[in-house]
Amino acid sequence: MAVVYFSTGSNQGDRMNSLIKAAKLIDKQIGRVQQYSPVVESEPWGFDAETTFYNQVIQVETEFNPQHVLKQILEIEKNLGRIRSVKAYTSRTIDIDILSYNQEQVKEYNLVIPHPLMHMRKFVLFPLSLIAPGFVHPVLKIPVSVLLSQLEDQSPIRVVAGTEEFTRLLIQ
Repeated sequence: MAVVYFSTGSNQGDRMNSLIKAAKLIDKQIGRVQQYSPVVESEPWGFDAETTFYNQVIQVETEFNPQHVLKQILEIEKNLGRIRSVKAYTSRTIDIDILSYNQEQVKEYNLVIPHPLMHMRKFVLFPLSLIAPGFVHPVLKIPVSVLLSQLEDQSPIRVVAGTEEFTRLLIQ
């Protein structure tokens, strides 16, 4: 079994509901969710938008290989209304990124793991540090706490739902 960390985000429609649906589908189609981070609110990263993002990090245990995980993520995004754009960054109903897969490095034409920008994103590092404080970046070999403390991104992050609250919302 492999341990996978995902980052989920939404800034269109019912953002919390999109994260809930994504978490349920990840659990059903990819593997058993082990941990949910709190849901945090952050400004868009890399583009301007009127609506802030809700973001979360999820830890999953899966039997699937990275390419199969990617295939399932793309299917989940499509089922939740994600429309891919030629622009790199746009508003979206859901975005799911593979942050890490079993601490392995993957470099393929359609997939790079660990996520090549995770170490630069506060909306990823902050929730990751809450559920995996001992996480070490597979390439940089730097603990998440150090990456977070050295981060240039000083944009505000606000917790909008703790882990327990999110878990209650999942079962409603």
